Amino acid sequence: MGKQSSSLVYQIFQHRFPATFKGFFYFLPISLALTTLLLIFIYISTTAKVTKTLSQTTLYLQTVPSLINNIDQTSNLPILPFEDNEDDNDNLFADPSRTARLSRASQWLLGNIFGLIDGNDTNNKEAYHDGDIFLQDYKQMNKSLKIYVYPHSKDDPFANVLLPPVTDCKGNYASELMFKKALMESHFVTKDPNEAHLFYMPFSISSMRSDPRIDVHGIPDFVQNYISNITLKYPFWNRTGGADHFYVACHSIGKIAFEKAFVARLNVIQLVCSSTYFPSSYLPHKDASMPQVWPRGGDPPNLLTSQRKRLAFFAGAVNSPVRIALLNVWENDTEIFAHFGRLNTPYSEQFLGSKFCIHVKGFEVNTARVADALFYGCVPIILANHYDLPFSDILNWKSFSVVVHHIDIPVLKKILQGISNEEFAMLQSNALRVRKHFQWHTPPIDFDAFHMSMYELWKRRSVVRVRLATSMEFI
Repeated sequence: MGKQSSSLVYQIFQHRFPATFKGFFYFLPISLALTTLLLIFIYISTTAKVTKTLSQTTLYLQTVPSLINNIDQTSNLPILPFEDNEDDNDNLFADPSRTARLSRASQWLLGNIFGLIDGNDTNNKEAYHDGDIFLQDYKQMNKSLKIYVYPHSKDDPFANVLLPPVTDCKGNYASELMFKKALMESHFVTKDPNEAHLFYMPFSISSMRSDPRIDVHGIPDFVQNYISNITLKYPFWNRTGGADHFYVACHSIGKIAFEKAFVARLNVIQLVCSSTYFPSSYLPHKDASMPQVWPRGGDPPNLLTSQRKRLAFFAGAVNSPVRIALLNVWENDTEIFAHFGRLNTPYSEQFLGSKFCIHVKGFEVNTARVADALFYGCVPIILANHYDLPFSDILNWKSFSVVVHHIDIPVLKKILQGISNEEFAMLQSNALRVRKHFQWHTPPIDFDAFHMSMYELWKRRSVVRVRLATSMEFI
């Protein structure tokens, strides 16, 4: 037995195998290599065919110059130099019949490639991704989260930019100021930086924008100087490079605030209304989205008395190719009311009289229309690609809204008509459940827009805090 084993080992080391055995080991790697090359060739051919088909069927509604001219003529709004232009992935289709076919085909392709289509997505009926985990973590946040706010005197020449507003907040960008006002009166603020999870830089983008001493183009300089000042006066920034600092901006101009503080932009947490994946300044896992809300007093209307006879509603300025596309297709439709300009009747009547309310990207994705729709019990339609929807890591948007790609504008009515009464009832029911998260209150109440925004900050805090040598308090 010992001799046989030794002989086998000797043969292995001397490569003394039968001829058929040697042939098998000779052709095996070659066969594997050829098979791999064949699979790669098939993959490239298939991908090229799909790409070629989609590219051949892409039709622009209008050329880029004519779009810009149309925008200028209809809205009298300037094309600002700092606005981002979307890439060719957002080309819009013009032919409804071809678009319907391509839309279904593209959804099938993407769904099967990435495993998104399973036919049994029952979770879409739930308003929250995981309500139990959210409630448990929310309670911990409400109990533990501490924010250190950089202090500023009332005598500061830029007190209007740095201090919370004294009067009631109004207008389209009120969320930014209402957050600051609510935070300064809340139990989250601490004067001991050793307790702080995060540090708040309280400058207001909307206030800087309207201050003639700063103006739009002076915002980056103001922010750069602000960071330099707190770096020299306080030790907090240098411990983390600003990674535990945050600021709040609701106006879309906030995306240029850190143009002259590039390193700071990479670290600082942005809590913004204009939250889109398209510009490089917004990083979803570091930054957070908050809703843009037009302040309203009182309770939401009694929805039981509203008769929703219209299928869908939109009203607004013509200030983007997407809105032009919506106008070209649905301006004269009897079921989808697409109106451009101001309404002669109260907006509330249209919100209460429509089943779906359309949010269409303008110059930027941010708008108060989503919160308006939820306030009036109208199911939102999201027509804004690259939009990081507010509280999307908490709320299941598919359960109370309809998210539609730009290219599906020509088949929008078919999409909405395909939603059964039972499905609409589920969407509207969940919309009423989550609308409390899209409202501001004075003083704030649990689960409103302020507390949900604080929860987003809580999720982005660092688990490791660097303590100072001694407790410090600044006035």
